[in-house]
Amino acid sequence: MTDSKATVPPRLWATLIATFFGIGHLRPGPGTCGSAATVLLWAALAHFIPPAMRALVVIALAIIVILIGIPAATEVARATGNKDPQFVVIDEVAGQLIALIAIPIAWKPLLAGFMLFRMFDILKPPPVRQLEKLPAGTGIVLDDVAAGIYALVVMQFLLRSSLLK
Repeated sequence: MTDSKATVPPRLWATLIATFFGIGHLRPGPGTCGSAATVLLWAALAHFIPPAMRALVVIALAIIVILIGIPAATEVARATGNKDPQFVVIDEVAGQLIALIAIPIAWKPLLAGFMLFRMFDILKPPPVRQLEKLPAGTGIVLDDVAAGIYALVVMQFLLRSSLLK
């Protein structure tokens, strides 16, 4: 869906944030690339954070990404005239971070969190699909936040029921 008002290119900061420093331009599957990069970066960063602080740090990162990502996605979407450009992946970063809250830094939980987030992001169960209809960057980002919350709930169930170790 295009908007005929698109005339001013987005500012550099908005493009860098919205594309997660260019990862959104990778093909195929820029959203999957953004999610995978988030998991890998979090796994690397988490090793430098005491285990007792990891959940708080990933929550703080998710909040920061949401707060910066909404205006960046808004600016890029408006500048391109596209309601939800595929190369805007800061929404995947936010949702993926949420899916990774309070999970062990080990390959199985990280892979499960990645797969669950991508599944909910693609399937968009209610109210995820409805959140896409919010204006500009709010809709771009919040539908992935909701997909991340779904993934978080399932991950915590799997971890607490010992179905995933």
